[in-house]
Amino acid sequence: MKSYLKLILAVLMSLTFSGAWAADGELGPGDSVRINVYGHPDLSLETRISDTGSITFPLVGEIKLGGLSRAAAEKRLATALERGGYLRSPQVNIAVAQNQSQQVSIFGQVARPGRYPVEGKRSLTDILAMAGGMTPEAGDTVTLVRTRDGKTMKETLDIHNMVNTGDMHKNLELKTNDVIYVERAPRFYIYGEVQHPGTYKLERNMTVIQALSVGGGLSARGTDRGVKLKRRKPDGTIYEVTAKHEDIVQSDDVVYVRESLF
Repeated sequence: MKSYLKLILAVLMSLTFSGAWAADGELGPGDSVRINVYGHPDLSLETRISDTGSITFPLVGEIKLGGLSRAAAEKRLATALERGGYLRSPQVNIAVAQNQSQQVSIFGQVARPGRYPVEGKRSLTDILAMAGGMTPEAGDTVTLVRTRDGKTMKETLDIHNMVNTGDMHKNLELKTNDVIYVERAPRFYIYGEVQHPGTYKLERNMTVIQALSVGGGLSARGTDRGVKLKRRKPDGTIYEVTAKHEDIVQSDDVVYVRESLF
């Protein structure tokens, strides 16, 4: 059921993606731009904005475009051409061929980790969709690290709850250099007299009896009476408890199924 929900989420999110450069996106170092001046094909240029935020343009020379919106950059370049006495009322058009400056990073349990553009407004779910969605090993939460006004903040966001409740107020808008980490789902371990001992993904509110089912059920010699849970305390020490069928399994629990004496 959870995998189905995540598939729906990935499909819905992918519908929101558009590759167009929004008007409010700022140009920055690394961006490749195509510049055209109406009626003057000899001034057409495709270039990359330097690390200092500048380009070199015919007649004008070096001019800084970094930190400007596309419209503001067009106006600055047109003004430079007019003030230099080269053209009267030039019409300059700038298109972004490749956006390298306005990007966020996403890694962890997604299909395609990497850096993705945040052209204009991009939400958390937009970027998850661009990264191919969450893998089957992903947990229910993602961690968002971002810097605002010189302060770095970390926030844990519950994607599972967001989808189940339809409450999207935590579907935050992302900014340049934000970092998203998709957590791996918590695990539990089961061994002893079960059909398939091993390590398994821990679902929300999984009970001991459900954990036995995930392990394939009891072996011919197993008993579901006196199942043991081994847990780790905050100080790192391990303790053991006898579990009831309805007890909730916790992350990193070790479930041990004993052999029947009869």
